[in-house]
This record gives sequence, structure tokens and C-alpha cells, in this order.
Amino acid sequence: MSTVFENISLFNHEQVVFCNDPLSGLKAIIAVHNTKLGPGLGGCRFYNYATEADALNDVLRLSKGMTYKSAVSGLNFGGAKAVIIGDPSKLSSELLFRTYGRFVQTLNGRYITCEDVGTNPDVMEWIRIETRHVLGLPVHLGGLGDPSPITAYGTFIGIKASLKKLTGREDLTNVKIAIQGAGHVGYHLCKELHKTGAKIYATDLNTEALNRVIQEFGVTAVKPDRIYSQKADIFAPCAMGGIINDQVISQLNCSIVAGAANNPLEDEEKHSQALQEKGILYAPDYVINAGGLIDAASEFFRVRHKEYVMIKTEEIYQRLLDIYTIAEDKKISTAAAAQQIAEKRIYSMTQCKNLYARRDKTVQGKR
Repeated sequence: MSTVFENISLFNHEQVVFCNDPLSGLKAIIAVHNTKLGPGLGGCRFYNYATEADALNDVLRLSKGMTYKSAVSGLNFGGAKAVIIGDPSKLSSELLFRTYGRFVQTLNGRYITCEDVGTNPDVMEWIRIETRHVLGLPVHLGGLGDPSPITAYGTFIGIKASLKKLTGREDLTNVKIAIQGAGHVGYHLCKELHKTGAKIYATDLNTEALNRVIQEFGVTAVKPDRIYSQKADIFAPCAMGGIINDQVISQLNCSIVAGAANNPLEDEEKHSQALQEKGILYAPDYVINAGGLIDAASEFFRVRHKEYVMIKTEEIYQRLLDIYTIAEDKKISTAAAAQQIAEKRIYSMTQCKNLYARRDKTVQGKR
């Protein structure tokens, strides 16, 4: 147990819940990182982890990222995340997701779940039967549906901002972009980039997903082990996290790293600095990929208009430019600049507790 608590303490988590139900096959971990700004909000990832230790490490890193994503985006939510361990193609069932929903309900609103890798709006509908603390619901249930297009749109906006910072222009015509991952978000990112005339190179272990973007958007396929060294202006990681390490950085043949993947850097402090030293502009992941969170926050507050969500997502453009300016002025990495902004907001908002005000039912979130 000392190892578990050492891991939890490393990121300063408030609470970690281990969920087990042999009947449904559910093995899940819910990590609540920080609730100073509000209830923890984050997706439920269903993935066949090699080890339970890998699952724990992933959920701890992901939930911390959600804290910073919410804070830097000006949203009043904390950071939390869940992972279900196992193969979704074999274990997905109504029983499993409803059981997971009951575990979410036991947290009484400290954690609000939504979709992530391996889950979708349909399974959120099952979870909703057991708890009201769920977002990303299908449109017919009053939700906003799949957030992937919005996450991709925000990433697209962030790519334009990064290009603007580096070159002084945001026109993507003939700009070469190497995308790792052609899944839900990667597909929609290819769609946005294709409209601009960008030259897209992509890879994915799922040949069906890769063939889809090749056929629909004229993407050039690249072998998985060649995507890092692919000569491109921009490398966009849109798959699993932790892929940018010392070895990958030595291979990168681009000027910008800007993608939708969560936690793409194996070690945020070390590798953001390494990218900077190599002259590569890095768009912090929890800033550029915040579109999905903005989408979920809008659903929470019952603002169910995609036009509004897109307008709020477009704020990523200026947010990134501000981060780049701070990093440049202070001579720090862009990751450090983003972290400073997030932590400053978390600290400043916690000072609200110094003033007494009667909280009515609406403010408390009671409907």
C-alpha cells in the first residue's frame, strides 16, 4: 500500500477509488485530483492496460491534467478521471457500465464522468440510469453528443495559433502535418485540415481508421515507427499519452508539436524543456485539447448550442498566444507558462472562502 500512496502523493491527489465487481467484470479506478474550483470533471477511459500499475499511473496523470485544463480554460471544475481496465471489445456491456455508474454515484457529485477512449455517448446513457453525475449524453437525452469534433476543432484552432506564433501567418495551405492517431479526434482533425489545403501524413495501428482518412481526405499513410521522423512542419500526437521521450525527441523533424493527445510528454518538465532546446514550439496538451471539456461544461450548465461551444473553443487561439508570450518573456518552457497560469487561477479562486455568503439552492447545484 505504501507504493500506492506514494504514487497518489506524487501528484497530490485528494482521493482515489478502486472499483471491483466480479459479476460484471468491472475493474476501475476513479482519481479525484483537485476540487478547489468545483466538482472533478473528466472522462472514463476503457483500455486494455498491460498492468494495473500502468492503469493507476495513467489515471493519476490524466486527472491532474484535467485540473489544469479546467483552470487554464477559465472553467469552474476540478480535475478527475476514471479508467476501466480491460478489452472494450470483450467486456463492454450494459451491466458493466451501469455498475460503473453506481460507483460514480457513491461519490455524490465529487466526480462527474463523461466519455474518453473506449467509451461513447451510448454507454453514457447506460451510466445515466444509475447516476445523474454524467455528461456527454446523446442528443436525444438532452446532451451534446460526441465531443470528438469539438476537441478536434480546438486542436485545429491551436495549430493555427502555433503557426501564427512561429511564422507570422496562419494559412495552412501546403503546410505539412504529421498526425499520430486517426481515431475519433484524429479523423475530425484531418477533416478540418483537409479543408485548408494542408498536406496531411498520418499513421494508426487501426488500419480501418487509417484507410478512412486516406479515402476521404487524401491523407498519405506513414508507418507507425516513421511518423516521428516524418519531415513535416507540425507533429500532431492524437493517440495515447507518454509517447514523447528522449528517443522520440531526437527523431522529431518538425518545428511545432501540437496535438489532441493527453499527456503526450513522458516527463512534462524534462521533455517540454528538451523540445524548447531543440527549437520546437510545444502547445501544452491541456490547453490545445480543451474543446471536449468546454463541450462538457456547456452541457452541465444546459447551454446546448454547438455554435456557442465553438465560439468558446476558439478562445484557445488567444490563450495559446498568451502562453507563448509569457514563456518567451520569462524564458521558460511553454508547459511551465501554462502551469503558472493554471495554478495562479486555482489559488486566486480559493480565496473566495474568506468571504461569507449564503449559498442558495441554485448555487449549490440543486435542481
